Amino acid sequence: MKIVIIGAGKVGHKLAQQLAKEDHDIVVIDIDPKATSVLANSEDVMCITGNAAEYDIQVEAGVKESDLVIACTDSDELNMLCCLLCKNHGAAKTIARVRSPEYIKQMRYISDAMGLSMFINPEMEAASAISRVLLFPAANSVETFAKGKVELVEFTLDETNPLVGKSLKNIHRTYSNNVLLCAVQRGEDVFIPDGDTVLKKADRIYVASSRQNIHDFFSEIGILMTPVRSVMIVGGGKLGYYLALRLIKRGIKVKVIEQKQTRCDELSDKLPELIVIKGDGTDQELLEEERIAGYDAFVSLTGMDEINIILSLYAKSRNVGKAISKVTQIDFTDMLMDLGIESAISPKDITANSILSYVRALHNSRDKSKVESLSFLVGGKVEALEFRVIGNDDFLNVPFKELITTKGCLVASIVRGADIIIPGGNDCIKKDDDIIIVTTNSQINSLQEIFKVKPQ
Repeated sequence: MKIVIIGAGKVGHKLAQQLAKEDHDIVVIDIDPKATSVLANSEDVMCITGNAAEYDIQVEAGVKESDLVIACTDSDELNMLCCLLCKNHGAAKTIARVRSPEYIKQMRYISDAMGLSMFINPEMEAASAISRVLLFPAANSVETFAKGKVELVEFTLDETNPLVGKSLKNIHRTYSNNVLLCAVQRGEDVFIPDGDTVLKKADRIYVASSRQNIHDFFSEIGILMTPVRSVMIVGGGKLGYYLALRLIKRGIKVKVIEQKQTRCDELSDKLPELIVIKGDGTDQELLEEERIAGYDAFVSLTGMDEINIILSLYAKSRNVGKAISKVTQIDFTDMLMDLGIESAISPKDITANSILSYVRALHNSRDKSKVESLSFLVGGKVEALEFRVIGNDDFLNVPFKELITTKGCLVASIVRGADIIIPGGNDCIKKDDDIIIVTTNSQINSLQEIFKVKPQ
């Protein structure tokens, strides 16, 4: 596919990097010559320096022949304008990054008027990811599939966990078979486990099933699922607003600490139930005055990764049950685990992953299976994909024990109507199923790449 990316910032750079690896023809436009130079020197993509809203620049980029234009600059207005102009210029599909709450309220109208194929709000997506973890506090991260019917939950095994020292086949004999342990990170290594895999202390493991089944499993292995009733947030920007809005709707007490008086006033006007404190969230005395130790969870959303990490460490030292940091440098995540901070959220990564999922779906839209969603786990070392079966493949209605499955791929679950199936050898895939695949193979685009019928 020919894809034009407008904006060579962190999101644009990651998109260009990943899409180039997937053999798409990539052109990146940015007005900053330094940004285009860095990208051109590091990735196999064409870069153009200039204003993407100008007709001549769009001609040079080949917008007319493009399958997709992705506008991800820091300006909502520029992103929407560029998408409108590119669509009129002949681009087949357009995606705009839009962050302002004022625009989000009317995005359905804006999308229809401008012919947008998709819009994405990084802060809203990140708020959703954070709230999922807060509602499942024992988890490091929670990914959802099949419109929320299936969850993929990551958690870390400490020395007291009864799973430590047990093989998967023994675990399945002892505990519920309604969940599937589908990936393990052990130090730098990441692998799809089998029945003989023995779990060790400090393993980060991924479990798939319905929320209720995972709750039941956690209860069986002695992990308490104490609900979060109060959250302290440092940083009242867009992400802080979207997160507070979600949590308040669930009846959770939320306090936001924000430095700017004008922003404090805006938050108080928009969310009357929110407790807003004007002050410096890095001030230890202020945190103590606001009784940080009395909160169930702490979320640090300042614009500096280092500050967010330090604040989360301080919250953990004050025995706050759950601490979550916003990070832009995803390389920090392994370090955070070593420091005892299990949960880190990157809005830019979430944005890029959502767009990459759309590209995968668009790329294989003529196939007999369609990518519905895509999540990158363990820094991109593992992919979790949701496929919708829309065709009549040879492997349909054939038991898994009679299929050859590509190495490094695991069927985490099958969603069939209201039923969630943790597959065994006698189960099979049927038309209209939603299939969740966890794989260490990158760039899987269709089920046809994963399953073959064994020769007779």
